[in-house]
Amino acid sequence: MAGGSGRRRRVAAWAAGLVLCAVLLALVVAVLLRAYLLRSPAIPRLWARRGGTVSFSAGERLELKEALRVFPAVFSSKFIQHEIVGKYSHLFTVQGSNPEMMPYMLLAHMDVVPAPPEGWDFPPFSAAEHEGFIYGRGTLDNKNSAIGILQALEFLLKRNYRPRRSFYVGIGHDEEVFGRKGAMKIAALLEARGVKLSFLLDEGSAILDGIIAGVKKPVAVIAITEKGSITLNFTVEKEPGHSSFPPKETSIGILAAAMSRLEQNPLRNLFGHGPELMTVEHLASEFRFPLNLIMSNLWLFSPIVSRVLAWKPSTNALIRTTTAVTMFNAGIKINVIPSSAKATVNFRIHSAEKATEVLEIVRNTVADDRVKIDVVEAFDPLPISPWDDQTFGVHIFQRTILDTFPDVDSVVPGTCIGNTDSRHFTNVTNAIYRFNPLLLKSDDLPRIHGLNERISVENYEKQVEFLFQLIKNCDTDKLPEPHAKSHEL
Repeated sequence: MAGGSGRRRRVAAWAAGLVLCAVLLALVVAVLLRAYLLRSPAIPRLWARRGGTVSFSAGERLELKEALRVFPAVFSSKFIQHEIVGKYSHLFTVQGSNPEMMPYMLLAHMDVVPAPPEGWDFPPFSAAEHEGFIYGRGTLDNKNSAIGILQALEFLLKRNYRPRRSFYVGIGHDEEVFGRKGAMKIAALLEARGVKLSFLLDEGSAILDGIIAGVKKPVAVIAITEKGSITLNFTVEKEPGHSSFPPKETSIGILAAAMSRLEQNPLRNLFGHGPELMTVEHLASEFRFPLNLIMSNLWLFSPIVSRVLAWKPSTNALIRTTTAVTMFNAGIKINVIPSSAKATVNFRIHSAEKATEVLEIVRNTVADDRVKIDVVEAFDPLPISPWDDQTFGVHIFQRTILDTFPDVDSVVPGTCIGNTDSRHFTNVTNAIYRFNPLLLKSDDLPRIHGLNERISVENYEKQVEFLFQLIKNCDTDKLPEPHAKSHEL
């Protein structure tokens, strides 16, 4: 009996082992199939790369420098209307020859953040040219776009090109301080005129070269939403006194403890609930082995990926609402217990959350009635713009990027973690995209709002080429039909 029972147990163990091996084999097969065979492209490439990419000749590059001065053709054209909005912002209305075609808009801003000269290699407002780079505040954010749009338009006009499709050019003057007097007024003016746009293109993302870990080729990331924001003031009021007989807790200690709780308890990881999932899925096949297997099988590896993304501040910002203690003020003298302490915290809100939800979570995390919380400003994340093979703007961006940047094969949707003027235009279009057609490397990122902001002459020329080609590409009235043998962008 004992021998028979032992044999049965061994047979059962062998059977269980075989079943487990079969399950593991099936899992491996499923992972490999999804990574290499069964991935259906989310957006097919409908525009084949043409024989050669767009590139200005030496003569055209010289002309580009001349056109930079005053844009005479733009300001004298009979089919371009120029208006000053909010005293300093500019709105150009370019009347196309075919009024039946739905217009679009190109947006930029000319204001910049402060730039004290200390630490700069060249004066920050000199536009000094050195070793192929132009140095100056705004060369990346965002005077390059403002001037680039006008130069592209100037080039087209000098070639007697009359656009078929109407479009608008908006150049704001106060984007860095929320755009209330510039872009907001431009948007209100267009809405009052009954304007509806096929798409709007603003700053916000770029072509990332060597920035996405595990991806070798440059990737064009077009932001289809941007995070919301809520800024809160925290205040603690206490009786002042002498430092020689302090209370158990001072206003500074109470508020510091509250700020520490906020930093130690970040808001939840929302990977998979916003466009960051689309970004990874679109790029899955571009990752090196074994990352391509992992990214192609998020149904299995999503928990691991979400934890890894949380390690770095740059990727953590994509997967959750972030918490940043930006100001803390208290105390007037070394021997005086302060009567109050104040702090300001800025939260950048993930697309899957609302400002009211964040406020409630913050109150529960602080959990101290002695800490008064006031809302300075709050707005929800922007709606997610369409990203599919029926969307006109998506086709135009794909085609123009292929026309202009020969090293780029991947065009993917993403999230803008900052805020732009485009958020004021949701009443005139649901297709808002944020993309600065620049090739950025990792050492370029700290220069934006930082020291030695600069743009290479070659990079700027490519930006003008992109805009030049985009305006021409927008004059198509028919999109290609999807086809089965398309390659994913």
